[in-house]
Amino acid sequence: MRVYNELLFNNLKGFLDSCFPVARRLLGEKRWTRLAREFFAGHRCTAPLFRQIPEEFVRWLAGREGGMPLPDYLPHLAHYEWVELALDVMPRDPVVPGTIPDGDLLAGRPVLNPVSFLLMYPYAVQRIREDYQPKPSEAESTCILAFRDDEDRVRFIVLNPVAARLLELLQPGRLTGRGALRRIAAELKHPEPPVVIEGGRAILENLRREGAVLGTRRGGRAAP
Repeated sequence: MRVYNELLFNNLKGFLDSCFPVARRLLGEKRWTRLAREFFAGHRCTAPLFRQIPEEFVRWLAGREGGMPLPDYLPHLAHYEWVELALDVMPRDPVVPGTIPDGDLLAGRPVLNPVSFLLMYPYAVQRIREDYQPKPSEAESTCILAFRDDEDRVRFIVLNPVAARLLELLQPGRLTGRGALRRIAAELKHPEPPVVIEGGRAILENLRREGAVLGTRRGGRAAP
């Protein structure tokens, strides 16, 4: 049983090692192994697939109570590292039938890449490394768009608050680009809404070039 137990643990730890290399380096091998054993011993996985172990680990880490002390940023960093695997194995196609690739992103309803996550973290997780490990007093709200492009590359784009709010409004697919930007201008109480709209156009065009926005939706009624 001891040999069987060790084989299972080593198998599980191998998946964690490959998915969370930054978290592993920051904790060090001894503490990382201790954390993996804590997960192995105390969490009842509900997913039957080995590739879903990292997702189970992220969920466990987010709700973990007790155990050895960990940096406050670690659950957020782990989630950020897991996102790359999640997008890589997501079965959906980063192509939406009926999309007009060169459609007007203000007049039409922008189509967002369906293989994507709009992420919000209390730390700048993309910068966390050996030489940057933020303390709670250094929390920094960070918005990131993660997506898989049509060449199957997983990409990450750090967004400013306006860009993040714009994508949030566009995700349901009911608003035109102009309609979403007018709403943002109203929320900001901006004295010159056309400035917000033109800035938003530039954001959408850049995201289209990157493959995060696919074009505009063909047909159907759009909210103004």
